[in-house]
Amino acid sequence: MFASSLATLAAAGTLLAGCGPGEADGAAPPGAAVPPGAEPHRSGAPGSGAPGPDESGTTSDAQDLRQVAADLTSPWGLAFLPDGRALVAARDSGRILIVPAAGGTPTEVTTLPVRHRSEGGLLGLAVSPRFDQDHRVYAYYTSAADNRVVRFQLDGDRAGAPENVLTGLRAAPNHNGGRIAFGPDGQLYVAVGDAGEPATAQDPTSLNGKILRITADGGIPADNPDPSSGVYSLGHRNVQGLAWDSAGRLWASEFGQNTFDEINLIRPGGNYGWPVVEGTGDPAGGRYTNPQVTWSTDEASPSGIAIRDDVLYVAALRGERLWVMDLADGRVAGAPRALFTGELGRLRTVEPAPDGSLWLITSNTDGRGTPGAGDDRILALR
Repeated sequence: MFASSLATLAAAGTLLAGCGPGEADGAAPPGAAVPPGAEPHRSGAPGSGAPGPDESGTTSDAQDLRQVAADLTSPWGLAFLPDGRALVAARDSGRILIVPAAGGTPTEVTTLPVRHRSEGGLLGLAVSPRFDQDHRVYAYYTSAADNRVVRFQLDGDRAGAPENVLTGLRAAPNHNGGRIAFGPDGQLYVAVGDAGEPATAQDPTSLNGKILRITADGGIPADNPDPSSGVYSLGHRNVQGLAWDSAGRLWASEFGQNTFDEINLIRPGGNYGWPVVEGTGDPAGGRYTNPQVTWSTDEASPSGIAIRDDVLYVAALRGERLWVMDLADGRVAGAPRALFTGELGRLRTVEPAPDGSLWLITSNTDGRGTPGAGDDRILALR
């Protein structure tokens, strides 16, 4: 097993009983009797000091969209292979599928032994930046004991046995985080939720409520903020989106509890305030970092993000739209714009494809949406 030094910093891997109403990704706030898939949209004011949403131009030309795959069940993670094919994670079943580069019927390459409860299961996927040499694929999933990162070798459409890279991350029905991605520095970044225990986000000895930075083998990079820890940033509730801009800066999306969702510029060692601060608030003399953008939770519930040509795209679950914003010099320039509002349903993931398009994954079969014909789908946006 790799990264035993990281695992010892984690809690014992106890599977939690869950968290209260309104704390799941896209769930209604306490007291709201709203059926899944029928959540109302309200234009709540954005947090003070951060750009708010711009509802202009919320419809989109459907001719810009091409269906890549259909009839998927609870798709979550998405990662492209060098040949243009895409790997897709099926959250509930633990199946990993390959989608042809030109689209079409996916084929299964392996199934991981997930324990699916609510938001738990097979979540993020990442392809090794050295895939041409090592043929490795990484996956984040919920097991019977914990959340963990594993890797396996992929030869064509045949997968080898998984081996553990990082284990012992506290798991729960909600707030599992789950997005993983290799950064431009070649290190593996892992978004870990607070697993329904907010205090872990401020506890430096816990790996929950953090963004982690580890090596491809699960070790701790010597240039981490603390060279003895995999923690890269802390004070997170439930990060599910990671992406880098043209200058190599890391951006992340984060689910709020009942008030504000966030887009954050992540700095090494930064503390993003949860559970002391939700959205924009008192930075406590610089101890906490305020978000760049906030939304009300029914406008967003942001999951995956992508950056293309320094434009940031955010897949919104409860908000049922694709948020778009320009980046300039490490900040969001202007107000975010909404595309496809209410047209595609819940959006889980957005990723840049090798052909220059963006692939979008819908999330209407996840138990919180209303599936339409062909759901869930993967769509390519030009």
